[in-house]
Amino acid sequence: MSKSMKLSKYFLQTQGIGVLATTDASGQVNQAIYGRPHFLDDNDDGTCSFIMSNRLSHDNVRHNPSASYLFMEEGEGYVGKRLSLTVIGEETDPEKIKAIRHRNIPTISEEEGRYLVQFRIEGVRSLIGNE
Repeated sequence: MSKSMKLSKYFLQTQGIGVLATTDASGQVNQAIYGRPHFLDDNDDGTCSFIMSNRLSHDNVRHNPSASYLFMEEGEGYVGKRLSLTVIGEETDPEKIKAIRHRNIPTISEEEGRYLVQFRIEGVRSLIGNE
């Protein structure tokens, strides 16, 4: 990804696997496989959203708004992004959530995928190193 490529474009064009790490109020860490983030405003790479079910990750961000997202691109080597995130809001309108899904995820029903959690992107680093 070039330095000038927007995150929204990067995640729209790049295939890979993502892991969202969250922490509960007592500091217990949880990691979960998550799809690519949603960028609701193409002009704003400072925020992103994830569709979350009523499970541990969602419960954790309700008690501790800090999270981290690791994305590893498909292919050879260790290429990807690490995002430091802070919760800034949540949407529960099922029609809005359905409208922004990248694709239908058969393992998550519409009943389960009921929260659209918005995050402020606090930092972006490459998968390996500090850049």
